[in-house]
Amino acid sequence: MSWKDAINYGKAMLAQQGIAPNTDHSADENLPLGARIGGLISLQQTPFIRANSNGAIVDIPDQLTNQICSIGRVRFDADGQLLRYYFWRGDEDDEAEVYVQLYQDQVGTISEVMYCARLTRFIPQSSEQQAAYMGSNGAGLGEPSYTIYKHQLSELGYSADELDNIFGDEDQLIYQRDVGNEAQQFIAPFRGTEIRIDDSNGEQGLRQQIFYMPYVRTLRDQQTKEYLFISTDIVESKNGDPSKRAIHVNFMLGLALDLERMTVQ
Repeated sequence: MSWKDAINYGKAMLAQQGIAPNTDHSADENLPLGARIGGLISLQQTPFIRANSNGAIVDIPDQLTNQICSIGRVRFDADGQLLRYYFWRGDEDDEAEVYVQLYQDQVGTISEVMYCARLTRFIPQSSEQQAAYMGSNGAGLGEPSYTIYKHQLSELGYSADELDNIFGDEDQLIYQRDVGNEAQQFIAPFRGTEIRIDDSNGEQGLRQQIFYMPYVRTLRDQQTKEYLFISTDIVESKNGDPSKRAIHVNFMLGLALDLERMTVQ
């Protein structure tokens, strides 16, 4: 595929999602909160301090004002959509992935805002492992809970002090599925497509299929919640090139933000 063909392919894919570039408008126009690629988002430190002091894994950001480098739109087989304003894309396994995620309902109302940062990522090593994290056989992703163990975070490089703050006297953290009820032994993961644009013309970016399930736990203050978003991401094309395919399982930590206390410039 030539570069010109790749660009045309990417524009066609973006057009299917209603965010394609044209001669009159940029691909990142008319987004909620007036966000755009190159714009700035400023967050308040208070919710991060509160969460961290109550045992959250999600850390206090080094910078509270960050530039938007990409914008993703996730459409699921359900009402509404997710919008992701990326600070870091995390395309490589050793790169950070951080974004602010907004849930927008069918009439355009923003009802949820989350700060999301990647905890870890791995590539499924077998068809059985892939099926489990896609919930393909009625088990795995979509079960009532997901457990993270102390030794797993130790293997990710967390210090003894950090582990003590997160786990206290326990050796595991249990996140409960954030949809349905505990009596349901399995709920199929949400399935959707993310189109991410990396420039205002919509010529750079990626398209990926997503199998997604939210989990949540209540922290020590019995009020603050930390979310764990687990997804199997199947990259179908990058920069319009369908040969750039990949698959990985993402573990994103989430913390709810107050929309009124976030500024976008």
